[in-house]
Amino acid sequence: MDGEQWLTSYQEGLREFGARAAQAQNALAGICATVTSRDGAVSVTVNPAGALQRLVLSERTEGMSRVQLAAAVLATARQAQGEAARQATDAVAPLIGADVEAMRMLRSHLPVEDGAP
Repeated sequence: MDGEQWLTSYQEGLREFGARAAQAQNALAGICATVTSRDGAVSVTVNPAGALQRLVLSERTEGMSRVQLAAAVLATARQAQGEAARQATDAVAPLIGADVEAMRMLRSHLPVEDGAP
């Protein structure tokens, strides 16, 4: 391969990487995760970073103590954060490769699901 062929190949690789990066950026921008507790009392929506965007408390919370309500909100938020993190990881997989060490490391830090709240 001569220098011109190498440069052409390199530029094509950069274009492909740029296209995958743009696709990942678009996918990340659209991520949000909404989870509702098993009993329907609490619904939480988070953004890709896991920040709370919306919290809905249904009438079912009226019979709950403050401690129970706080636990339900936190458990539901954790589940939504885990889902958003999984979506974000899936969005960047095409950019860095689904089966490379970096992706395995990212996935190893995802929360372990311990059941619905």
